Amino acid sequence: MLVAKYILQRRAFWLTAVICCCYVSVAAQSFTVDSGRRNVSIPFRVIRNMVVINMRINDKGPYNFILDTGVGLMIMTDPAMIDSIKLDYLRTIKITGLGTDGDYEAIITPPLKLGIPGLYSTGISAAILKKDYFNLSSYVGLPIRGLLGWDFFNNLAVKVNFSDSTLTVCRPADLRGIKKNQRIPITIEDKKPYLETIVVMPGGRRVKNKLVIDLGAGHPLSLENLQKTNGIPPKFIKANLGVAINGPIDGVISRIKEIELGKYKLKDVITSFPDTTADNRPYNVPRDGNMGIGILKKFNVVFDYSNGWLYLKPNETYSIPFEHDMSGIEYFSAGDNLDHLIISRVEPGSPADEIGLEKNDEIVSINFKPVAKMGTEEVDNLLKSRADRSILLEVYHDKRYDKVILTLRRRI
Repeated sequence: MLVAKYILQRRAFWLTAVICCCYVSVAAQSFTVDSGRRNVSIPFRVIRNMVVINMRINDKGPYNFILDTGVGLMIMTDPAMIDSIKLDYLRTIKITGLGTDGDYEAIITPPLKLGIPGLYSTGISAAILKKDYFNLSSYVGLPIRGLLGWDFFNNLAVKVNFSDSTLTVCRPADLRGIKKNQRIPITIEDKKPYLETIVVMPGGRRVKNKLVIDLGAGHPLSLENLQKTNGIPPKFIKANLGVAINGPIDGVISRIKEIELGKYKLKDVITSFPDTTADNRPYNVPRDGNMGIGILKKFNVVFDYSNGWLYLKPNETYSIPFEHDMSGIEYFSAGDNLDHLIISRVEPGSPADEIGLEKNDEIVSINFKPVAKMGTEEVDNLLKSRADRSILLEVYHDKRYDKVILTLRRRI
């Protein structure tokens, strides 16, 4: 399963709730546009359904960070950053109640100098995990240092243009060019944006849902409470939906009939249904799930936290149907240059399982192209490209190289 592997939207709900208590004040933590400028353009890359930007810290770097509306305060997931940015004063805190392996530790930094051209930061501190619990670099396929969320969005209007991979940020009072966009009210609670919407289940039942707008979630939609009230849609596949500090998150993947976003109605949306029976942690803000980048990237999006609005304008991908991985392969990147593709899990009964692929097999090439010359996004797109498509894989398995043909199959 290549969807929703990155589940720090769960992880950081609890993590940042603990960390927030360690700050004296967070009100002044923000980015500001340089004086004399109306707006600033920032390039980004979408890799494995994550928005990755470059940022300098204390005049070091640049470093890759995931832009994630699903987290509150800034988190560095790579413990090597403790030495890289050379801080003089650090505090260690214990993070409790996040798993079955006991307490975890994080370093709380003093305010940092964060460098994004055209912007300057004020009072932004971070938590540096003392262990890389999530291995984001291996998942994405390039070095990822952490997550940037509320600190980036709270004081700015942020346009995310998926058509040209550009962020345009400005002061909310300077926001222009949105008259033709669909405007949807949002609330900012616990430093995250929420909206209310209608989800139509496969049987036609309309259900009102409160969702986190989660730019850092790779899936289109995750619904956490509908299993209790509506059950699971009749057609689904079991899946590992991601990894939290306390281990894998199991559940199923299916489709809902429709989700309404203002005047837009998205149909047959791939939807994750986590197993909530194994996790009884309360959320700081009651909610029904989250809407991830799988939906958001069908629009060019504007976040305006200050005025409580989300603006949507369909882009060229709006009418493309939602598709899920058709191979049954989960993988990660390994090696010093993250250019080895290693299978971490094979879904039972999937096309990959049927041809004998196994955990720890290495995929060396796809259709004669070495994976070292392919980005993870290119691999993902191939593995969900078209039902009945045949793909030639060269695989290192059981100390030998084999060539196998994988025939993709739509499973939901």
